[in-house]
Amino acid sequence: MDVRMVGLDGPLLSTLQHLMDMPDEMEKTFGGPSHTYVRDAKAMATTPADVKELPGAYVFVVDMPGLKGGEIKVQVEDGRVLVVSGERKRGPDGEDGKDGGVKYLRMERRVGKFMRKFSLPDNADVDAISAVCQDGVLTVTVQKVPPPEPKKPKTIEVKVA
Repeated sequence: MDVRMVGLDGPLLSTLQHLMDMPDEMEKTFGGPSHTYVRDAKAMATTPADVKELPGAYVFVVDMPGLKGGEIKVQVEDGRVLVVSGERKRGPDGEDGKDGGVKYLRMERRVGKFMRKFSLPDNADVDAISAVCQDGVLTVTVQKVPPPEPKKPKTIEVKVA
């Protein structure tokens, strides 16, 4: 907050303002986490998920209450990172507080962007991924690459000379 905005100005307050701004400048100078990184970390931390391994697939189950399939993105980044992301918004018809003078008395349901990243194992088939959203639960299934068949020993015929 800039103290000059509230009508307080003076050398002491200017010095205090400068000291309060220093952490932001140090963050930039010394490679601290960016605001985008912090926002993404919060979005990832607040999206609960379960990961299951089945004999032929990996299954990721993510809670997405109130979202439709079109509001959720499932992508594979860098060849081996599964990314589930989207945004939850306030509902239509005045629920966002802009139409009809709606006044919230309590807001507990989380809104905003969300994201989860999962590193896929080497045996995950990134070309065989399916996603289904039903009753507010997203289920992403990543098939496994079948293990290679064991090599049979090569039999060499022994000739009698």
